[in-house]
Order: sequence, then structure tokens, then C-alpha cells
Amino acid sequence: MGLAMSYLRVPAVLEGEPDPGRIARRIFGDADWRRRAPAQPFELGWAWQAMHYLLTADAWEGRPPEADVVCGGRLLTEDGADELGMDVIYLAPDRVKPVADHLAATPFAKVAERFDPAAMGKAGVQDADRLDDAARDKVLKPAYKGLGEFFKAAAAEGEAVYKAMTPQD
Repeated sequence: MGLAMSYLRVPAVLEGEPDPGRIARRIFGDADWRRRAPAQPFELGWAWQAMHYLLTADAWEGRPPEADVVCGGRLLTEDGADELGMDVIYLAPDRVKPVADHLAATPFAKVAERFDPAAMGKAGVQDADRLDDAARDKVLKPAYKGLGEFFKAAAAEGEAVYKAMTPQD
């Protein structure tokens, strides 16, 4: 079983609540959160770690703003993942615009230069065995474009980004 990543744009203050941890529990504490969310989630799915690798050349680490696209931010569920059934990472509004600017300024062809399924597998990238040229072109390339649009919209509205990592079969 692997993990899938979903992104959600959320106002910095939701219904009078400014605390990101409480906002996360309010949103993600509902099993039907995708349908009830304040906005349509962006689904990166199983390709989240491959995307992080393309952006940073590492399975987990990296510097902002490129690392903030996938793994960067504040883990809100360090002690509460069991409560929600997922990990939730919070990216504050002041970190969203640099991500949007980075994605806008960096064409997919540039990050795709790192696409090497064998190296990605050696680095421990989840589902590296699913990666081939078709996955690069039909999954990662459109996902990169979608992430750029998602972060651009969040930055324009001054929103935070919540990233939910959920188990998938």
C-alpha cells in the first residue's frame, strides 16, 4: 500500500478560525472531506514523490520554494495522523506565492531532465517501478501544469495550502 497526495486551497482564516491545526481537523476530520471541502481539491495521487524528486533531485529533502510544492510545510498531524487517518501538511500563505512563482518560471522540460526511473527507484521514490516515458508525459507533465495553476490561484487569493497524504491500495 502506498500514499496519495491531495491539495486543498483554504483561506488563511476559515470561519473565524486562524489556527491551521484546528482548521485541518475541521476539514479532514470528516470522512467525506473531499465533497465538503471549501474548494475543489487538486489530486496528485500516487505521483507525489516522483514529482518531488523531479523538483528537488531527492526523495524527501530540498530547499524552498521547490521543496514546498510537495513535501515542504508544517506537518500538522505529527501526533494526530491516527485521529484523521492521514498526514496533513500546512503551507502558509506567505510560502504559497514563492511556490507559484517558481512553478511559473520553471518549465516542465527543465525538471523533466531529472526523470530517471532507475535513479528514482534507488533513491526510494514510491512507485518508481510505475515510471516510464508514458507516465512522464501522461501523468507527471499534466500534474506539473495543474500544480502551477493550483498554486497560482491560491497565491492570487492569499490562501494557505493543505496537503493530505492518504493511504491508497
